Amino acid sequence: MLIRREIPADTEVVRAIHLAAFAREDGTPGTVEANLVDELRVDAGWINALSWVAVEDDNVIGHVVCTRATVGPDALPVLGLGPLGVRPDRQRSGAGKALMHAIIGAADALGEPAIVLLGHPTYYPRFGFQPAVPAGIVPPDPGWEPAFQLRTLTTYAATLRGDFVYAEPFRRL
Repeated sequence: MLIRREIPADTEVVRAIHLAAFAREDGTPGTVEANLVDELRVDAGWINALSWVAVEDDNVIGHVVCTRATVGPDALPVLGLGPLGVRPDRQRSGAGKALMHAIIGAADALGEPAIVLLGHPTYYPRFGFQPAVPAGIVPPDPGWEPAFQLRTLTTYAATLRGDFVYAEPFRRL
């Protein structure tokens, strides 16, 4: 498996991955997540260097993205992670894990201080995520605890505190 930056030719397959990965039990495609990625692509918060795909046998099987978010009254820059999606037939193959390690490493290499996400509270701690509220990062919705999580990176400073604000497309959900 190869983890690499997304290229323009991947756009449609990435959309298809999110439609399938987030399909509801009744088979309804995961349009919320797929549409979110489409909207993020044209938003000022999109960071080309932080949209990654997993490739196996020349086929894209997974995708993860981090976009610009902010924390606190001074709108200090951080990253918002999501969505992370893997083709259903390749889930539990290690693709999601590889994508997470790659995106965390890339964010750290770019000098980002932290990644914040809303995700399963027992899945993401394996990647160093912890509850964000005890660190002073406040979710847009108080009901998001304990799924609202923070991964500090090398340039993180404990002064990074306050209300978390996602890229605009997240706020329209």
